[in-house]
Amino acid sequence: MLVVVNYPMYVLWESFFPLQLGNSRMPRITEASKPPASDETLRPTEQGGKPARSAFLWVALFVLFLNSSWAVYHFQFESLPLPLDAEQAGKRGFSEVSALEHVKYLTKLGPHPVGSDALELAVQYVFAATEKIQKTAHWEVDVQVDLFHAETAANHLSKGLFKGKTLVYSDLKHVVLRILPKYLPEAEDNVILVSSHIDTVFSSQGAGDCSSCVGVMLELARGIAQWAHGFKNGVIFLFNTGEEEGLNGAHSFITQHPWRSTIRFVVDLEAMGIGGKSIVFQGGSVPWALETYAKVSKYPSGLVIAQDLFHSGAIQSATDFQVYEEVGGLSGLDFAYTDATAIYHTKNDKLKLLKPGSLQHLGENMLAFLIQSAMSTNLQNKMEVKKDGIVQSQSIFFDILGTYMVVYSQRLATMLHNSVILQSLLIWTTSLIMGGYHGAMTFGLSCFSILLMWICSLSLSIMVSFLIPLISTSPVPYIANPWLVIGLFGAPAVLGALTGQHLGFLCISRYLRCTFSKRVPTVASNTLENLIKLETERWLFKAGFIQWLILLIIGNFYKVGSSFVALVWLVSPAFAYGLMEATLSPLRSPKQLKIVTLILGLAMPILFSSGMMIRLVGILVGIIVRSERNPGSRPDWLGNVIVAVFVSAIVCLMLVYLLSYIHLSGAKGPMIFSMLMLLALALAAVSTGILPTFTEDISRAVTVVHVVKTKGNSENQDASSFISLSSLTPGKLTEEVKNLKDEEFTCGRNKTVDFVSFTVKYGCWSSKDSGSGWSKSDIPIVHVEHDSIASGARKTGIFIDTKFSKRWSLAINREEIRDFTFEADSEELVPLGDKSEVDGWHFIQFSGGKNSPTKFRLNLLWLSNTTHQSQKSFESGASPLLLKLRTDVSKITPEVESVLEKLPPWCSLFGKSTSPYPLAFLTTLPVQF
Repeated sequence: MLVVVNYPMYVLWESFFPLQLGNSRMPRITEASKPPASDETLRPTEQGGKPARSAFLWVALFVLFLNSSWAVYHFQFESLPLPLDAEQAGKRGFSEVSALEHVKYLTKLGPHPVGSDALELAVQYVFAATEKIQKTAHWEVDVQVDLFHAETAANHLSKGLFKGKTLVYSDLKHVVLRILPKYLPEAEDNVILVSSHIDTVFSSQGAGDCSSCVGVMLELARGIAQWAHGFKNGVIFLFNTGEEEGLNGAHSFITQHPWRSTIRFVVDLEAMGIGGKSIVFQGGSVPWALETYAKVSKYPSGLVIAQDLFHSGAIQSATDFQVYEEVGGLSGLDFAYTDATAIYHTKNDKLKLLKPGSLQHLGENMLAFLIQSAMSTNLQNKMEVKKDGIVQSQSIFFDILGTYMVVYSQRLATMLHNSVILQSLLIWTTSLIMGGYHGAMTFGLSCFSILLMWICSLSLSIMVSFLIPLISTSPVPYIANPWLVIGLFGAPAVLGALTGQHLGFLCISRYLRCTFSKRVPTVASNTLENLIKLETERWLFKAGFIQWLILLIIGNFYKVGSSFVALVWLVSPAFAYGLMEATLSPLRSPKQLKIVTLILGLAMPILFSSGMMIRLVGILVGIIVRSERNPGSRPDWLGNVIVAVFVSAIVCLMLVYLLSYIHLSGAKGPMIFSMLMLLALALAAVSTGILPTFTEDISRAVTVVHVVKTKGNSENQDASSFISLSSLTPGKLTEEVKNLKDEEFTCGRNKTVDFVSFTVKYGCWSSKDSGSGWSKSDIPIVHVEHDSIASGARKTGIFIDTKFSKRWSLAINREEIRDFTFEADSEELVPLGDKSEVDGWHFIQFSGGKNSPTKFRLNLLWLSNTTHQSQKSFESGASPLLLKLRTDVSKITPEVESVLEKLPPWCSLFGKSTSPYPLAFLTTLPVQF
């Protein structure tokens, strides 16, 4: 249910007309109209009766604001249901205890990436579990199990992380389970797909990403198999492999499996961390699905703001959901765990960190949703399929305390936003016209106070972000203790916001003092000074409306789903202000703002948005662990600046109303002192290292690779080798190499390594004993088979043998090559046609199982005129390169093992689709081969 709040104009009219300076009807200030000295919290001070609030009262309000925000966050994101065992759940319910048994087995296998023996065992285990479900299903339910073996193919995705790439895969195995009612044949043609992946990256057990999803799906399938005799539609559970190598599992299924054409709707389960509540973070294009989920879920959880951030590219990640949308043309819902994002793809993604209740939360929600959707009589008519890649409809969605979910259409949101924006602009415009020049000047100074607040808040917090790398051993010392962000960035942000707003307070007061003295010279100076301060306080409070109105206008123009936050923070305080501060007569002197106005005005905004803001800060801090896509390419302070800006924005937006109450209180001094002490304590903790930056559960992401470099098209494969150590986490490797003195590592920015898919700008090298642990038989072959010119067009055929490697990346120079084809086993996988590029290169990324091909042919069509102005060479000073190849071998050489053993326990290898394995061969082919 959606309650539409539209504040009536007559209620708010006076809120923008408390004192019209340019109006001839300006109230006559007499002794009878003076504000009472004891109005609510008003009290005289020793300086001559100035209006002031109790410092204790303001501090109490500030503490109430913080505690309320934290309480909302706790109930919304940390309150999890109790796990149920099989007996408590019953035959048709969901049991976390049962689902956890599957997770335990999969994590015991250790990392199981594509092509590993461990993944084969994992697939066999899931297959056996599905066969058991088939045997125990309800007698009126048809359960079909398929161990699907995908053919070699290419995956062309155009958006996000996959621009400029062709993803080639081979020998992938998936487990597919289809559940249908036996006596309703049409259900076979209308199916809901529930999808997740079995495989992990090479550096992680994958308890969260995504063994937890697999465990939930197996337990869901067991329960659904007892319900499906009443279904009108079928359900498919897809346990795919190859997701971690570029979403290849989903692509192979949606393009090759015979059941693919029957799918009408998709539910994708993912993990950005480990455990906690699984939230809907994509799915705004499916209104009926969101409405159904909100209606039947016991613990609904979803954030449209997460969808906005994901689509904006601020979160550099991708899920199978992209394949189903872009390739399959399907709509659906995408769920993800978001707790402890710092452990993502590291060794810390382990079972002991999986919070009890996490699987129960997702399982109960999904079971109710699938049952309701599968029983729908006209599900196929409700399907929102994307046409030509354009979303036909959008929805705004968010949950309140994890117990109620609000869903409404973008059309309704636009109507609501337009109504509020037009009424607000009308009120402000009329107010300024009636106020004349002096009213416009006061309005301008109010806007200036907002600008000063932002400038001062951002400046102080950013200054601290520059200071931290100078006093700490790590430029991001708050990773393991995210609450340090409160002291390091929150305190200076509040201090700056207060300073900027107080400067605005002084500017407005000075202008009003000058104006009042000319227009009401007969009023006693003490009375006039009190009125000026009271009027200034009101203008500061109303200035908060201005910044939220601007955000609402921008968000409404670009149809940003998260604009509901601006709507709530504008309407609720404005409504409270108009309701509590309004009077039927414009002939009145300003009074001090009531405390109840603030409480009523902020209650709803805190309830709606404070929890998600705290969660977003936590996610942002966790992402910093892996923020360096090209290690060393960014300044050490950049991560701090991003966090500082985000925290300052939250402070300026959410505290603007509260801070306006402090200027007429005795709390300014204690507040400034408290913020300075909090900042000093946080900086002291960081500089002394009392609180560790990383722990055994929150690791620094590092990359340790035994690199072997060769040149292609050479009969004598002369090779040089070394050990490369780098980190995706900001900061140098000073602490890490302290225990590696015997390994003879040298660090610096001259240790650049081009790993084809990324480049190490700062790292450490060691050539000690690097000549052992690998064989010349592992060195790939890049050989030019023919090079000819016919009809003015140059063509070159290149033979590539990756030897034992079933995972590799190839970069093709598009400033030399017009187009190309790519073949495996005499089959053309990549035909001629338009191909995107990044920085002048197109990348082919291959991954596959043990039976994948290792011999390929690349046919290049050259440009007629080429330049080398933007070429990036494999080595500085080298001639331009035509091809760059990196082949990965799943092997830890003795030297790499020695380095890993000596690294601090708070270091962890980090894996992703573009990361090299611990043994990598780099081969290049120059343009002038």
